[in-house]
Amino acid sequence: MAEPQQQQSPPRREIVTGVPRGARRRPPAHTPARSEISEQTTLGATYVRALMRSQLRAALGALAALVSLIGTLPLVFAVSRDASGPLVWMALGLLVYPVMWLIARWYVTRAERNEADFTGLVMDPADRG
Repeated sequence: MAEPQQQQSPPRREIVTGVPRGARRRPPAHTPARSEISEQTTLGATYVRALMRSQLRAALGALAALVSLIGTLPLVFAVSRDASGPLVWMALGLLVYPVMWLIARWYVTRAERNEADFTGLVMDPADRG
């Protein structure tokens, strides 16, 4: 008589959990910009100067827009002296304040973007994740 064949179950698979090889922290190939800034090296000073220049450019752009807006008001008021009452209020209420708000909003958005770009530049790629 022949023995009944026993069905062998497939070998059990082991699941290995851990940090993938590619995700292990490697030493940076270069010195992070943050240390360049804190050590006050020439490269760090260049990074900070670039941030200050971009912030100054945004501030001067907002100031130029504001001066051109406010600077034209005396001309608008001088052109029509007879209807100065309603024109003054319309120019101030409907033109100047909303445009000033838009200029301020643009400046804040631009300044935040400059800071975010700078932070992205000086952060170590291993610290981002």
